[in-house]
Amino acid sequence: MDLVKKCIAEFIGTCVLVTFGCGTAMLVGCDAVNGGGYILTAFAFGLVIVAMAYSIGNISGCHINPAVSLGVLISGGMNAKEFCCYVISQILGGICGGGILAFIFKVGALTDKTGGFGANGLAGVNGSILAGLLVEVVLTFVFVIAILGVTSSKAGHGSFGGLVIGLTLVLVHIFGIGLTGTSVNPARSIASAVIAACAHNPEPIKVVWVFIVGPLVGAALAALIYKFLEKKDEK
Repeated sequence: MDLVKKCIAEFIGTCVLVTFGCGTAMLVGCDAVNGGGYILTAFAFGLVIVAMAYSIGNISGCHINPAVSLGVLISGGMNAKEFCCYVISQILGGICGGGILAFIFKVGALTDKTGGFGANGLAGVNGSILAGLLVEVVLTFVFVIAILGVTSSKAGHGSFGGLVIGLTLVLVHIFGIGLTGTSVNPARSIASAVIAACAHNPEPIKVVWVFIVGPLVGAALAALIYKFLEKKDEK
């Protein structure tokens, strides 16, 4: 029963992340020339993490991201069954959030300024798959290693952890939006790509694998390196 509650929490959290994060991007756009939308989108994603961390964090840990869950799995904070259940819940929650946006924008006759439900892409790196992968690996590495550090029992950050994690997500978005749209979260990328495909825009789903592989590799590296750094030397 506890795992079911955790999965529900992860579903809700990821749904909220996609609805408010991608929804903000769709409303204000993410044009690097006009930086206002850039900053608003970055803060929307970060503030969702802050809000969810202080609401569902005590239930599921507020991963709302398969990359974060992978980092926790490698660090020994969850088992394989929990990991699989979390990831499924996160993806379904993300798609639900994308569906909410599709309904709102269709009924309200609103213009999606991203052209693809806030989906990630490679336009900012001139279509380079290698550059896109590297960007996502680096961004996710920074995000996940910050999470592992803040949530470590040795850190002692207490109630400030959610704020630090949220601001770290803002940071990686500010740098990454102009390059790949900043994924660092396979569930968020899958959700946007699937909804865009359903709306007859197949382009995002063609490259969505980049935004699955990149974040997962970055998270795994972060977990392995943090585990090594935190380990006490044998005497």
